[in-house]
Amino acid sequence: MRTIRFEYHPEGERYDPNDPGFTGRYLYCFWHEHILVPASQFARKDIQVLTSKHADGQMIARACRSLGFSTVAGSSTRGGAEAVREMVRQGEVCHLAITPDGPKGPRREVQPGVAYLALKTGLPVISFGVAYSNCWRFGSWDKFALPKPFSRALLVTSKPLVVGSDVGRGVLERVRIDIQAQVDGVNARAEELLAGKSRPADLLRRAA
Repeated sequence: MRTIRFEYHPEGERYDPNDPGFTGRYLYCFWHEHILVPASQFARKDIQVLTSKHADGQMIARACRSLGFSTVAGSSTRGGAEAVREMVRQGEVCHLAITPDGPKGPRREVQPGVAYLALKTGLPVISFGVAYSNCWRFGSWDKFALPKPFSRALLVTSKPLVVGSDVGRGVLERVRIDIQAQVDGVNARAEELLAGKSRPADLLRRAA
């Protein structure tokens, strides 16, 4: 990842927790296949990453901890309720990070758990969109992406999605759909920028 030519293109304000003076707490979402970009660029102890208790999830957890993140283990099939409660507690003092289609898919389909977590914590949701100029794809359920050395990696962050705290009937599904649209949108934007089909938002603001 150190050979990658990394580019960050926020939609609106920057939401990079490594920026000096960065304030607020957020729930960061990105597809399971793209975990290498946030893991390599935004490692901080005050970011809690939700990982699976399965063997592959624990391998990811060890890698995240070695980079400097904190982790909470749990999934829809093993320790899920306990993990959500712990993430809600950590959300009072930390950023949270989750792959909304993990730990086992379907690929690029937001699961209800992230919507519930957003509602229970009240944290604004920031989604990451990632595009690689050249990468290998694994044969796993998520088609995990491994960028090739010296390729480009583009990251687009969304504007914050504020969902409130009402976990009433129908609200969970509405929030899940909103997060799905947000993650899909920034990933499409990253692909457009990579292909040169549109100009970065910061250049458009300067031109205006």
